[in-house]
Amino acid sequence: MKVTTIDGVIGTLDEIIENAKKTRSPKGYFAALYQKVTKRVKEGIEEGAFENAKRMEKLDVLFANRYLEAQEQYFKGQEVTESWKVAFDATRTYWPIVLQHLLLGINAHINLDLGIAAVETMISEQEPITALKKDFDKINKILEELVGEVEQELSAIWPTLKCILTYSGKIDDFLINFSMEKAREGAWKFATELAAAQAEERASMIMERDAKIANVATYINPPGLIPKLIFGMIRIGERGDVVQRIKILT
Repeated sequence: MKVTTIDGVIGTLDEIIENAKKTRSPKGYFAALYQKVTKRVKEGIEEGAFENAKRMEKLDVLFANRYLEAQEQYFKGQEVTESWKVAFDATRTYWPIVLQHLLLGINAHINLDLGIAAVETMISEQEPITALKKDFDKINKILEELVGEVEQELSAIWPTLKCILTYSGKIDDFLINFSMEKAREGAWKFATELAAAQAEERASMIMERDAKIANVATYINPPGLIPKLIFGMIRIGERGDVVQRIKILT
C-alpha cells in the first residue's frame, strides 16, 4: 500500500526496521539511514527551508514509495527493478559490509528512483522540471549535514574506519561524492532528460537507466577473489550483530 504523507513514510520505515531486527536482516541498515534522512527533510519542510513545502512533501512521498514498494514486492517474491534487486539480493548474504549495503541502497534509490519521482512530482504540479532545481539542490545540504554523523556510526561498527579517516580523506570524499554530488547530479540530469521525453518514451528510458545503475552496483559489491578477501576482512572486523548495527544507524 502506498503511503501518502511524510509521517506515513517514517512510520512504514519503522515497521521495516522492526521487522529487520526480528529477522536479523541487513535490509534494516538502509531503512535506518533512510529514516534519518526523511526525518531531516521533514524538519526542513516544517522550518521553511524549501521554496515550496507542499511540493517537497509530495516529492518526498513519491520518492519514498518507490523504495517502499520495491522492498515489499521483492520480499514477496515479485519482480522489481534490477537496481533494487541487486541491493536486496545482497541482504540475503553474509559477506557484504554495512557500508556496501548503504551504498547499494543509495545507488538504486538516488541514481534511479529520484529522477523518476522528480518528474512525477512536476507532472502532477503541472510545472516545468526546472522549477524544482532549487529545492532539489537544498536536499544536498541536508545530506551533507548527515555525513559526519553517519561516519561516526560506521566507525562504531568498524572501529578501523576512525584510523582511516584520521590519516586519509579518501573514504570521506568517496562517500560524499558517491552519495551526494555525483549521484544527485546524475539524478538531476536523468530527470531533465525524462521530463523532455515523450510520455511513450519514458518506460524504455527508465529500463535503460535501470540497467546502467544495476551495473554500477558491481563496483560497490565487486566480484573476484581479491575484493572479496578485502571486504571479507572488514566484515569480520565489524562489531556487533545485525540488530546492534541497526540500532547504531537508527
